[in-house]
Amino acid sequence: MGIKLLLLEDDIQLSEIIAEYLEENGCDVTLASDGQEAMDKIYEERFDLLLLDVKVPFMNGFDLLSKIRKDGNETPAIFLTSLNSIDDLSRAFEAGCDDYLKKPFELKELLLRIKTISKRAFFHKADEKIDIGGGVLFDINSSKIIKDGETVTLSKKESLILKLLVKNRGKIVTPQMIFENAWDYEDEPSEMSLRTYIKNIRKIIGKELIQNARGQGYMIAAS
Repeated sequence: MGIKLLLLEDDIQLSEIIAEYLEENGCDVTLASDGQEAMDKIYEERFDLLLLDVKVPFMNGFDLLSKIRKDGNETPAIFLTSLNSIDDLSRAFEAGCDDYLKKPFELKELLLRIKTISKRAFFHKADEKIDIGGGVLFDINSSKIIKDGETVTLSKKESLILKLLVKNRGKIVTPQMIFENAWDYEDEPSEMSLRTYIKNIRKIIGKELIQNARGQGYMIAAS
């Protein structure tokens, strides 16, 4: 099928069983065992489909999907969970899922649902443009900024810095966090070069969108 999937599941044995079966059927599976790890991978890579357990450490599946939907990520998602009340089902669809599969389930049924959603998604490709504010859109797949009808492509580091700020919207991102996520291993961290990159991004998206927490770091205000 050639479908790239993210599987969030904290039961390692179950995770490996599901991944092995799906890979045997032509899927490319990336694993995450907690909500924060899944969030990081979603912002770092592009997936065709998300398979999300709900009761996982650090951030549950409902909150994770709600957060990325709020940020403009519309990648199709299926919840895989033992929760089965009407309230749980309602919360799952309110969070923005496309399907809901109760555990335990047959692997064949999971594959069938993946194929069904993937066919549907082929004609409705996810538009992963994040509204940063002030009429500015950030296409996280192409690293392009769309503002006032014009499109500007960010450099690799500028894009990585902006993704980190967007992912942590409403929180201060320290220079150390930026160096760890946007600088290559062989690069020498430099506050001066970081300020230059921030200045360049501000020129493109507008100075007011990236706030400077003096002596602490940078942030994009919560939407």
